[in-house]
Amino acid sequence: MSTNKLYTVAGTSSFNGKTKVRFANDYVSRFKILTKNGHENIEIMELDSAMSKGDICKFLSTHEKFQSEAQQSAIAEFVVRNVKVDTAPTPAINDMVKQEAESAEVETETESA
Repeated sequence: MSTNKLYTVAGTSSFNGKTKVRFANDYVSRFKILTKNGHENIEIMELDSAMSKGDICKFLSTHEKFQSEAQQSAIAEFVVRNVKVDTAPTPAINDMVKQEAESAEVETETESA
């Protein structure tokens, strides 16, 4: 995902037999649009706080309203396709590692001198 948008409404709905995760910031508008466009099994909810899509998927995957096989599959598929796992260390960690390495080098040089 290339954006850091936050959402306050999320859930799932089915359209033409395919269940997908839905995100929005206005519950009423999103529900009306999904209904108008012929979606079924609409299960959306307002969140306690604004969240990223990745955090929403974590939340929905454990919420009691989203435990059907179709919903869990849709959430997992969204995560696999869209949520990037950041495996690179943060710059602060890189700086700490460099500082520790430099300190170790200085200590070794002073001990051998």
